[in-house]
Amino acid sequence: MSVDLVVLGLGYVGLPLVEAAVQAGLKVIGYDVNRRVVDGLNSGHSHVDDISNAAVAELLDRGFSATMDEREIQDARVAVICVPTPLSVDGRPELGAVRSAAEAVARNLSPGTLVVLESTTYPGTTQEVIEPILVEGSGLVAGVDFYLAFSPERIDPGNQVYGLANTPKVVGGVTKGATRRAADFYRRFVDTVVPAKSAREAETAKLLENTYRHINIALVNEMARFCHELDIDLWDVINLAKTKPFGFQAFYPGPGVGGHCIPIDPNYLSHRVKSRLGYPFRFVELAQEINATMPTYVARRAQDILNLDSKPLRGSSVLLLGITYKPDISDQRESPAVPLAQALRVQGADVQFHDPNVERWLVTGDLLDRVADLDAAVGRADLVILVQNHRAYDADALAAASKRFFDTKGVTSGLNSFRL
Repeated sequence: MSVDLVVLGLGYVGLPLVEAAVQAGLKVIGYDVNRRVVDGLNSGHSHVDDISNAAVAELLDRGFSATMDEREIQDARVAVICVPTPLSVDGRPELGAVRSAAEAVARNLSPGTLVVLESTTYPGTTQEVIEPILVEGSGLVAGVDFYLAFSPERIDPGNQVYGLANTPKVVGGVTKGATRRAADFYRRFVDTVVPAKSAREAETAKLLENTYRHINIALVNEMARFCHELDIDLWDVINLAKTKPFGFQAFYPGPGVGGHCIPIDPNYLSHRVKSRLGYPFRFVELAQEINATMPTYVARRAQDILNLDSKPLRGSSVLLLGITYKPDISDQRESPAVPLAQALRVQGADVQFHDPNVERWLVTGDLLDRVADLDAAVGRADLVILVQNHRAYDADALAAASKRFFDTKGVTSGLNSFRL
């Protein structure tokens, strides 16, 4: 085997893994079914926020290449699957990309290879879905002829403090030998590796991490609604509560939840509980209900703000500031700005947007207008809504320049703005 690692799926999870492994001196290839991604990377162009074009050029200089030829998988000692695991239209786990990647590995699996799934999924996937595909497709036996493990990705786009190398890496194999082999592999470029009892515990740990956040965000989102009705400043409440040095962690309300984790991962756990045990994971379902309705709540608050001046939402110009799911990145996956724009447009509002990281924005098939002159647009709009607080924004200055300013992130002083 002439390659240390092949990474299947070169997105927000796979490409940082490639970078960390290459920097540690490993010979790495990347496999993806997207021609644009493969050609872009081989030409030195990054499609991931945290990895620059210069970083991709350095990867190429150090021997990395991307390919659509699955036969190159057979040259690798380790194959790591980092493909998307979205939800289907009816809210069920969609493992189509995982299955396809596993089938590609199976057709090219060499004896002694370590296969690791990093894609977030429900407990049991590694052993119940991936292992049978690999065994049937290769004729090899897991734990005897090859090693199989799960290691949840913990990539946090835009995080300047914690990256792949200094974030502890959980690994759990379908056998103890696989756990040891996976741990030894990741220790080559990750500071701390944490072995799990098995792949199931590793799979569930990832879901617990994000379910914990999902539920606590829902808690403060619901509190935002009744605190507004009771004329209580929730932002001050949170600041007061977090002065307690133990027993409390601050979570903040917002216009909804977005990204590849919070809106999706807890549903994998909820689905598994319901399908296997026959009863609902009530905390997750309630949290989903609360968080999913926040965009329509924000739209209703926008209507109320305009009503204070006897102005209807229909026909009013509304400017959305920041339409990505996190600050200072261009990633729009599951951004709550989309359902918010939809809710405003249904009520007849003329919606425009500005985002320093996004040039084009499609909402239900329509290309929305991106304002070129932010200052002029802020002054013209009947209502400005801060949806995402990018560093490029001076929220208090924007609020002062607006006719009406709705701050859904709690970053303004409140003197010239309405806060969620």
